[in-house]
Amino acid sequence: MVRINRRSLLAFVHDVVAAALAWLLAFWLRFNLELPPQPYLRLIWQAMAYVVPLQAALFLAFGLYRGLWRYASLPDLKRILLAVATGMMLVPTLLFMLRLGDMVPRSTFILDPLLLAILMGGSRLAYRAWKEHRFTISDVMREPVFVIGAGEAAVNLIKELAHSHEWKVVGVFDDDATKLGMQLQGVGILGGIDALAHQCERLSVERAIIALPHVTHRERRRVIEHCADIGLTVMMVPSFDDLVSGRVTVSQIRHVELDDLLGRDPVVLDSDGIRDWIRGRTVMVTGAGGSIGSELCRQIARFEPKLLVLFELNEFALYRIEQEFAQHFPKVAVARVIGDVKDETRVTQVLRTHAPSAVFHAAAYKHVPLMENDNAWEAVRNNVAGTHVLAQAAMRQGVEKFVLISTDKAVNPTNVMGASKRLAEMLCEALQPSAPDTRFVMVRFGNVLGSTGSVIPKFREQIAQGGPVTVTHPEITRYFMSIPEAAQLVLQAGLMGRGGEIFVLDMGEPIKIDDLARDMIRLSGLRDNDVRIVYTGLRPGEKLYEELLADGEQTLPTPHAKLRVARARHENGDWLNGLITWLNAPVFRSDDAVRQALMQWVPEYRPADNGRAVHANVVELPVGEKKRAS
Repeated sequence: MVRINRRSLLAFVHDVVAAALAWLLAFWLRFNLELPPQPYLRLIWQAMAYVVPLQAALFLAFGLYRGLWRYASLPDLKRILLAVATGMMLVPTLLFMLRLGDMVPRSTFILDPLLLAILMGGSRLAYRAWKEHRFTISDVMREPVFVIGAGEAAVNLIKELAHSHEWKVVGVFDDDATKLGMQLQGVGILGGIDALAHQCERLSVERAIIALPHVTHRERRRVIEHCADIGLTVMMVPSFDDLVSGRVTVSQIRHVELDDLLGRDPVVLDSDGIRDWIRGRTVMVTGAGGSIGSELCRQIARFEPKLLVLFELNEFALYRIEQEFAQHFPKVAVARVIGDVKDETRVTQVLRTHAPSAVFHAAAYKHVPLMENDNAWEAVRNNVAGTHVLAQAAMRQGVEKFVLISTDKAVNPTNVMGASKRLAEMLCEALQPSAPDTRFVMVRFGNVLGSTGSVIPKFREQIAQGGPVTVTHPEITRYFMSIPEAAQLVLQAGLMGRGGEIFVLDMGEPIKIDDLARDMIRLSGLRDNDVRIVYTGLRPGEKLYEELLADGEQTLPTPHAKLRVARARHENGDWLNGLITWLNAPVFRSDDAVRQALMQWVPEYRPADNGRAVHANVVELPVGEKKRAS
């Protein structure tokens, strides 16, 4: 129930008078600006006794008195139109039920809501224009917004939004108590973050802009979640790095992304070192059209390579990254190469033609359930044999650095995909002693947000369809980082690698997939109970928890805070020869045969038989509830 204070009561009385006046004007216009005949005069007053109370009830029901006329804007007009439109349907129904509808002219039912909307909306906009000494529609129609943060970014944002035709800043919030009551560019600081809920209702504000580009992700997450809890739509100013670099301005506001909720601080790179390594050299990226490969290409382009070789099997993916580079990196020379890393002839020809000094090997089959059944041998051929073909060609052509993109699923793997990536790591380690001119560097990290085949695009699509959102298990956790962060750390590891190391990225704290789904639902502007979450059970080969280190591995620190080196065991030449013989055998191997062989090549690999039993019980819950799937 809306509490009626003095201002709200005056507004309510105004609207009731407007409803009565609109009803009278509708009849007056219907009879060509003349006094209606005598029978209609009695009808006007008789019907008004029912019409005006009904419309008044709708005004209260639609919350027209939550905000101040001083800040009337589009959200207020929308509520007025909804209330009037609802009345447009209910008034005729009510009058016909009272046997008065037959006598009321049909045009009156059209004229009355139109006049009422004009009277109610027009008076609010006129009042706001008078109070602000602004007399243009564009000024009056601007939506009120809050700015969170009272630093330099907030000052610049308010200054730039003063010229906006879309938003008007009506309040600033900052937890620094010494700033309470002060003003930024004429806008008052109304309190700390905890005061948002009260001021949001008082001023009828539905949107907030977070102007805290320098704070930690953890603090930003706290603010975002608080805003979401009280129903505010949240937007962000660009990151501090983007502002400092001059690539964007404060007023280039963006929507909140999932990365803003990760609680991770930005990566600090040895940019000078990476630039010295890459500038003026030829660099090749396999899988260049994929999510990881394409971001690697973007990051590499920043450091001015002489030539960037885009190696990709998928024609459309290659076309897409080529078009992106033509638009955003026109000064970077690129070679667009279609090829399969398993094709020794093609790989050798490409390396001989372009002579890259560094190869980033991102081409891989990585979808766990897809590779587990019916495709196990193809996963091994692509992820292991393809790595061997490319690595051997790189050694023959004198490539200085070979960087293998690996995964946390290679640690104590329970699925074919993870085992194949672990085997690729071991292969590169075994090749290192016989490669004096090529340094092999392996980089192992967890899931990246939004990568092809990952859970994020799937959740986004399910939410857009209204649900349900499918989570395999309520307790399943994964490590996550953004695609740009992963690509940057791959470059940093490539720079630091001296040969034979497995770099483990600092993935932060593991994130529950269940929590991730809920975050995405909230970021979509929905409430907890709007979308169901369905727990479907672990899929074949899927682990409940991911690890970044295998049993027996130890890590050593590096000069970079987010990189450590895993010292794993090294296999001998006989092991390598046996593996190559097995990979090159001209036979097709069944899934079971592949799994049996992988347990020999990768001793820590233990196939998980969790696909059948867990699928037997599917638990379906609304978002607001949690229950462990049996």
